[in-house]
Amino acid sequence: MMDLNTIECASSSDGLEDEEIHSQITHQFASSKPHNNNNNNLGIIPPGLPPATSVHELLECPVCTNSMYPPIHQCHNGHTLCSTCKTQVQNRCPTCRQELGNIRCLALEKVAESLELPCRYFSLGCPEIFPYYSKLKHEALCNFRPYNCPYAGSECSVTGDIPFLVTHLRDDHKVDMHTGCTFNHRYVKSNPREVENATWMLTVFHCFGQYFCLHFEAFQLGMAPVYMAFLRFMGDEADARNYSYSLEVGANGRKLTWEGTPRSIRDSHRKVRDSHDGLIIQRNMALFFSGGDRKELKLRVTGKIWKEQQNPEGGVCIPNLCS
Repeated sequence: MMDLNTIECASSSDGLEDEEIHSQITHQFASSKPHNNNNNNLGIIPPGLPPATSVHELLECPVCTNSMYPPIHQCHNGHTLCSTCKTQVQNRCPTCRQELGNIRCLALEKVAESLELPCRYFSLGCPEIFPYYSKLKHEALCNFRPYNCPYAGSECSVTGDIPFLVTHLRDDHKVDMHTGCTFNHRYVKSNPREVENATWMLTVFHCFGQYFCLHFEAFQLGMAPVYMAFLRFMGDEADARNYSYSLEVGANGRKLTWEGTPRSIRDSHRKVRDSHDGLIIQRNMALFFSGGDRKELKLRVTGKIWKEQQNPEGGVCIPNLCS
């Protein structure tokens, strides 16, 4: 990492006034305004540092490489690190191994206030530019941020855009891929009373030019063993609201029906499951629907997906079922 001795920083206990801090910044940096060029290199170049070094790089923690936010700490030799990493280095500077103490780099914190930087997802299409301290909040909710893999059978760390994840689900997880907006699935499990928690293979449907994930799981709801089926939309929540779906199970002249809006894959399958936002069937009822001696689960789940369309005359939504 670069040597930060050229930046004057003061201990937070030194009692410096704002005027003194401002004077230090003005002395060290010719300009506190970011420069914008064709390479998106937003920042300012302190004297004595290589031309390619920007303030954005100065604000990168040498331990975790994330952007640093106040309080920014430094050692007596001027090496900085973020507050999170400070608690993990046993009070020793990771660069020079000197004792850290409790010194804050007030000058660098002030410089950060003057910066405007592009969203970290600008290469994925986000055009927004934010003040340094607002950038992190935006990025946590940016519509261009990658999606997590929606596969529920294991903890998968893969992220990407929707086309990438569809290919990943098909090739790596070998999920069932279907085209169409209606479905008829049967979920089978021998000795279901011995299984308290289980996840069946994810099924992906392609309709209306979008992708939907059908989940089916067994878990404990309080003291009661239950099965749950629900649908997630491969996209953002605002787009998910344009669609509705229904699920139905039944046998022997009886049926249970669920109708709702698919949840975005921005919400994890565990979050959706724990919110009970789907068709929930108690195990005894599921075995009743399975028929036979009720010792084997053979549950048929049917359903359909439709797009809600705005009626230009009445101003109400009307379903648009795919053929």
